[in-house]
Amino acid sequence: MDKTNAMRLLDRKKIGYEAFSYDASMTDGEQVAEALGEPPEQVFKTLVTVSDKGEHLVFVLPVCASLDLKKAARTAGVKSVSMIKQRELEPLTGYIHGGCSPVGMKKHFRTFVHESAKQLRFLFVSAGRVGMQMCLSPADLVSFTGALFADLTAANE
Repeated sequence: MDKTNAMRLLDRKKIGYEAFSYDASMTDGEQVAEALGEPPEQVFKTLVTVSDKGEHLVFVLPVCASLDLKKAARTAGVKSVSMIKQRELEPLTGYIHGGCSPVGMKKHFRTFVHESAKQLRFLFVSAGRVGMQMCLSPADLVSFTGALFADLTAANE
């Protein structure tokens, strides 16, 4: 398995992770969780947004949850956030849709990880390529990205 940029960056910082591959034609996060044999609450997606002030923000949450844009805005201390257009993702982050990792984006963006990750021993995030995930501790992810834990989903999720 070829290493991705995200993996090389973690290697450089001596942060432990385990890489996994799955059928790259799978686009649904819950299918990916099933392919990995993991509960969807442990497999996280990376969403990139833009605030009303033009600041790009990254939110990492379980694949089975939806980002509450109002909570996300409050958490970031801005008036509003909206999802960026898919065509803007690669020029902005260096990653394509379905392979966006919170590790190793072109620039550092303020990052927030759903608070449920605090209770987990490990979680899965994209390794920076469609069809690849990496498993690491939430503490290591937060330490590397400078992220904060936050409540990011609707009350019933």
